[in-house]
Amino acid sequence: MQEEIIIRRKYHDQMAPFQGKPIIKVLTGQRRVGKSYILKQTIQHIEQEDETANILYINKESLAFEAIKTASDLNDYVLKNTKESVKNYIFVDEIQEISQFEKAMRSLLLNPVYDLYCTGSNAKILSGELSTFLSGRYIEIPVYSLSYTEFLAFHKLDNSNTSLNQYLKYGGLPFLKHLELKDEIVYDYLKGVYNTVIYRDVIMRNEVRNSAFLENLVLFLADNIGQLFSAKKISDYLKSQHTNITTSQIIAYLNHLSNAYLIHKVKRMDIIGKKIFEIGEKYYFEDLGLRNAIFEYKQADISKIIENAVCNHLMYNDYEIKVGQVGQKEVDFVATRKGEILYIQVCYLLHEQSTIEREFGNLEKIKDNYPKMVVSMDEFAGNTRNGIQHIYLRDFLSMKL
Repeated sequence: MQEEIIIRRKYHDQMAPFQGKPIIKVLTGQRRVGKSYILKQTIQHIEQEDETANILYINKESLAFEAIKTASDLNDYVLKNTKESVKNYIFVDEIQEISQFEKAMRSLLLNPVYDLYCTGSNAKILSGELSTFLSGRYIEIPVYSLSYTEFLAFHKLDNSNTSLNQYLKYGGLPFLKHLELKDEIVYDYLKGVYNTVIYRDVIMRNEVRNSAFLENLVLFLADNIGQLFSAKKISDYLKSQHTNITTSQIIAYLNHLSNAYLIHKVKRMDIIGKKIFEIGEKYYFEDLGLRNAIFEYKQADISKIIENAVCNHLMYNDYEIKVGQVGQKEVDFVATRKGEILYIQVCYLLHEQSTIEREFGNLEKIKDNYPKMVVSMDEFAGNTRNGIQHIYLRDFLSMKL
């Protein structure tokens, strides 16, 4: 706890209303996005507020806690280290490594002496039967890679085009603040993180047998950011490359990658009829740095990269996002939050009249009064057309939506 902790205000504000309350606070997200860091900032806050606090921090990535393998082990450890007549704050990092952990957490929750927090790197920990078992007893707080403004704060950078390019290139994993922002240094670290996610959270957890195909699938996704496709389309492509993988296998592997938060699946919807399409979706990477570490960062891919950055900023701001369709026209993002809607088109530059007509024209086909934006890398943005705002990417990423 000696390192300087930069408060990630978004998560502090989300946790604060539930501190000390009889509800389990669950931080979810990809490995290395900063869930442990947020636990530490919470611990620091509690220590400042409650001098008598008894804090138990269990990190399942540490050998010191290797013996805690089951719900009974967790329960016994907590009971053994509980202090009477004070509040006991229990923090469990990477709780999915403990078998049937939910039984211990539910049992401990019955005693008001405990305040419970945990992190998880797999979406399945709060799905299916587990969600039912803990129904009404937990609050989930998704954690994402650093936003652009957080990236500036962590690296002590000015808000400039150079900083924007570094963010698009290296991504937002918090540990990068300890490294010099050079390709050979950053990408070596990021490849290590990628390997950990792939092998621990995907291959080992799901007993994946065809790891070579899995990694080729990730590369395919990296090359096709923002492209509409289905598992069948991927299967047909792989067959053309003399790789025979069934559609059901592809769907399973995509789900494994999504559950590990390496990628986010964005479904399509009919904007007029509000129907969600069952096939044809887009995939985006949780962290652009990981994508660029495993798939060469090229200027030719800038359109894909900025679209991914916009997607991430919307998710960071708690929007639920879909790909929109109006007739035969596509709208990159239909973002909804608390009943409000935001429509966004993303492109690299608006230099050609045909591009301007496409990006603004698709939004003009939507006949409601919700805000609409075109986000691009044109620095001389700020104009509007029929109420549709044109925003420079750096300004968009600097906005609290």
